[in-house]
Amino acid sequence: MPAGLRPRERLIREGAPALTDVELLAILLRTGSAAGTALELATVVLTRFNGLRALIHASIEELSDIKGMGPAKAAQVKAALELGKRVATDSFGERAVIKTPEDAVRLVMEEMRNLDREHFRALLLNVKNQVIGREIISIGTLNSSAVHPRELFRNAIKRSAAALILAHNHPSGDPAPSREDIEVTRRLLEAGHIIGIEILDHLIIGDNKFTSFKAKGLM
Repeated sequence: MPAGLRPRERLIREGAPALTDVELLAILLRTGSAAGTALELATVVLTRFNGLRALIHASIEELSDIKGMGPAKAAQVKAALELGKRVATDSFGERAVIKTPEDAVRLVMEEMRNLDREHFRALLLNVKNQVIGREIISIGTLNSSAVHPRELFRNAIKRSAAALILAHNHPSGDPAPSREDIEVTRRLLEAGHIIGIEILDHLIIGDNKFTSFKAKGLM
């Protein structure tokens, strides 16, 4: 391949946004294998996992099993994907001030939208609605995540949180609340009222879309 068409040289000359997913992955892999170039290996990897979204969930073992990958290349790919997720939320980070549902969604969307099981999480806020912590409360199945008030409020009390924003994902990508979601929210609201820690909202995270219980008048 002419030097000017190689992914690394194109990135330097034209910038990363100009490259395809295959080209960006090829740069990460650096070298190919006896069976082909880095571009060909990147194509095999993305084809195997049907694109970047499923690649996020691939294990080191699954990546290593692809001919030409191995543990070292698999680790490079996983590290890059994890950095991407962290960058998406780090600019907001702790001490962000939550004024709207969208403020909270920006903190959790990229972390939660591609999860293959339901995760129930909480943002811990101080009296100024600044984020002082983020907690994973429970990890469930494809369509449910059991949450007990004890697990939710334990660390909130330890961190002296004044309020909480709840968030859980729907792996289906549809953020419409279920009857169970509404009932769980009602139960947690009651517990928060008794304990003295207000629940400001409950967000359901879908595929780049969300539902706010507060905005929908469900709490």
